[in-house]
Amino acid sequence: MQPFRILIVDDHAHAREGIREILEEYEDFLIIGEGKNGEEAIKLTEELMPDIILMDIQMPVMNGLEATKRIKLKFPYVKIVMITVSDDITDLFDALKKGAQGYLLKNIQSEAWVDHLRAFALDEVPMSKEIAFQILKEFPQSKTIAKEKTPLSTRELEVLQLVAKGLSNREISESLFISEHTVKSHLKNILSKLHLDNRVQLTSYAFQQGLMD
Repeated sequence: MQPFRILIVDDHAHAREGIREILEEYEDFLIIGEGKNGEEAIKLTEELMPDIILMDIQMPVMNGLEATKRIKLKFPYVKIVMITVSDDITDLFDALKKGAQGYLLKNIQSEAWVDHLRAFALDEVPMSKEIAFQILKEFPQSKTIAKEKTPLSTRELEVLQLVAKGLSNREISESLFISEHTVKSHLKNILSKLHLDNRVQLTSYAFQQGLMD
């Protein structure tokens, strides 16, 4: 398998160096560039076409939230993972709604950091309880069932509902008695049909459309 091509975007040189040192130990990650702000992130994405962008939130010139929004509009297939020292749920939820795949806290151990990043690269990260709660607060009144309006098949609806409940790919496969590969295939089709980027957006859609029993 080809290594995941990584672009690092952080306004602090020490932070970029630290991330580089962690990832250079692993053959499945290849760092192809570094940027200092959101504008550079957009420019480097166009030039280098990374698989994954590690994006700081607070940066000068253009912050990571705005850069994420613009990059996902132009390059929806590029995965963006926010890197932050703060687990401020408001900023992180905003980033996820703009299309980011998830977030990594800078202060967790490097082994756990790499495991999380690998899971993001493979689309295997279930949604956190904090994010799920934020979505529930956003759509508290969704009661009606709108299954007849959705473009999804019955099986895809089942997968979507389990994603919205915060289940991992493995848990979904066990619940529905299908392989993890089949779960990934369903997720890819669901995201494509709904023109969405990640599990958070899928969950928001499920509650917004009244698809949760």
